[in-house]
Amino acid sequence: MHNKKFYLTTAIAYTSRKPHIGNSYDIVLADMIARYKRMMGYDVYFMTGSDEHGQKIEEAAKAAGISPKEYVDGVSQQIKDVWNCLNTSYDKFIRTTDDDHVAVVKKIFKKLYEQGDIYKGHYEGKYCVPCESFFTPSQLIDGKCPDCGRDVIDSKEEAYFLKLSKYQDKLLEYYEQNPDFIKPESRKNEMINNFLKPGLSDLCVSRSSFTWGVPIDFDDKHIIYVWIDALSNYITGIGYDPDGSSDHYKKNWPADLHVIGKDIVRFHTIYWPIILMALGEPLPKQVLGHPWVLSGDDKMSKSKGNVLYADDLVNRFGIDAVRYYLLSEIPYAQDGTITYEMFINRFNSDLANTLGNLVNRSIAMTNKYFGGKVKGDNNITEDCDKDLIATANETITKYYALMDSYHNAECAELIMNFAKRCNKYIDETTPWALAKDEANKARLEAVLYNLLECIRILGVLLTPFIPDSCEKIAQQLGCDVKTLTLFDVKEYDVNEAVALFARIDTAKVLDEIAKELEEAAKANTPAENVATVAQIGIEDFAKVELKVAKIKNCEPIPKAKKLLKLTLDDGSGKDRIVASGIAKWYTPDDLIGKSIIVVSNLKPAVLCGVESNGMILAADAGDDVKVIFVDDVPAGSKVR
Repeated sequence: MHNKKFYLTTAIAYTSRKPHIGNSYDIVLADMIARYKRMMGYDVYFMTGSDEHGQKIEEAAKAAGISPKEYVDGVSQQIKDVWNCLNTSYDKFIRTTDDDHVAVVKKIFKKLYEQGDIYKGHYEGKYCVPCESFFTPSQLIDGKCPDCGRDVIDSKEEAYFLKLSKYQDKLLEYYEQNPDFIKPESRKNEMINNFLKPGLSDLCVSRSSFTWGVPIDFDDKHIIYVWIDALSNYITGIGYDPDGSSDHYKKNWPADLHVIGKDIVRFHTIYWPIILMALGEPLPKQVLGHPWVLSGDDKMSKSKGNVLYADDLVNRFGIDAVRYYLLSEIPYAQDGTITYEMFINRFNSDLANTLGNLVNRSIAMTNKYFGGKVKGDNNITEDCDKDLIATANETITKYYALMDSYHNAECAELIMNFAKRCNKYIDETTPWALAKDEANKARLEAVLYNLLECIRILGVLLTPFIPDSCEKIAQQLGCDVKTLTLFDVKEYDVNEAVALFARIDTAKVLDEIAKELEEAAKANTPAENVATVAQIGIEDFAKVELKVAKIKNCEPIPKAKKLLKLTLDDGSGKDRIVASGIAKWYTPDDLIGKSIIVVSNLKPAVLCGVESNGMILAADAGDDVKVIFVDDVPAGSKVR
């Protein structure tokens, strides 16, 4: 056992929108690690939080008609609510709008500028607004952002830069001297081969084209860019200050572990260490870049409509079911997948059949045959006893190795295999048959004691994964001994057997979900508790620009039976061409002179040789389609 500190953090969640189940993996994985380390006697400090500045947020707030601070207050609370619904045991939730964080970020920037690690220049390049990142043309993939695949814009602005190049060799040396700094190994190779070896360009660390951020004290035209602002949370949150840090900081820094998604490894293993080197502070001991949770075969995204939310899943299946699925499904270095069907199958096989059934049967038999009390005298006499105990000890040994190296999915499989071995032991010893003969009473007691002791061990092993359920196991066992040593409990006095996980009727639940989705679609509103409906926040809706336009001309498109080519006056002074699939329901004469609503900021698409710039609004009315006409509204009017 240890009594030394263990400081771990998650990446702070961006407050552009509510986090989906994939974003929630970060906090659940970190929570599992925090609970395990506490169990091992470490003095754990666990921090998470929200990243609240940037252009995307400024734009979303403006579109929603509220201030950026009001906007982030709402989303930050949503993030906190999701983290809390997953029973995560963080010690602090930091927000980058916190006054103390803002004050120290200003000091950090000033210190780096005054010592010559930050300098003023001009930035010219390809800029991705959603990623808030500049790229050189050679970094683009098919002319688009290499991180998210979206379009980029040409941008030039005065900016401050951090001298990454100055620290490049020192960072490479740190990698070599600390081979476990980046995990998994593949992420480290990626950083060395893709970024460090080709040579680092200096990093743009200020912006002047928007205002929602931490202002630079000595140059109020600029705000401090996300990298220094957001990454610094790991030290500002525990009391770092360039003018004199707190005892809390001195105790906890360097971080023992940063838990982050694989898509932000570069920021945490190149930019962040260099910022720390420039500040003269120690580097984190380890960065774990975990894989993603995919929806079916795809990365989750609002635009694909394949987003599931943790709170929806918790409401339907329970907290521990969601935690267990995430921690058992995502391997150490490979993406995991989630669908309703997979979720229910894993729930039934592992939690209901293997674990729940074992606990229920064993405690029920102890109550039935011994009034709930059994002792552990002379309990290893048969080969099956020896094999069960050997499996238990082997599981415990492997458990430490897997948990210490954050192989959570492999560890969950190891624990469930041990639970399966316990179920096999019941089949081998047939307690119900032993109970028929009084002469077998001592043997029956030994069998039940062995089962209860193994269930206690299972409850301890699974505590970081499913804490509430393990508490229920301890309550049913009438015992709160949390050691991982066999036979530490000499006598059990169990309570009533209560089912931990009720088996789910797969067909019935999938049918219920399908009906809820169907009803939500009919009502044209997202079903609040149906996770696969692509719910959107006001910030998403605000991105859609709707305008009134008058149809000046309309003609069929040759070779396209369904399409009509509309020439629209949208109040801009230029004709807008839209191809619309309404030829089955309308002739050109029905439409010319009418005013309609058009989505005016839709990306252009070429349909049957016509470049269509927008989409008109129409309603499905059974087998009919009805265009929405607004003839008494002037062209160019915005629809809100």
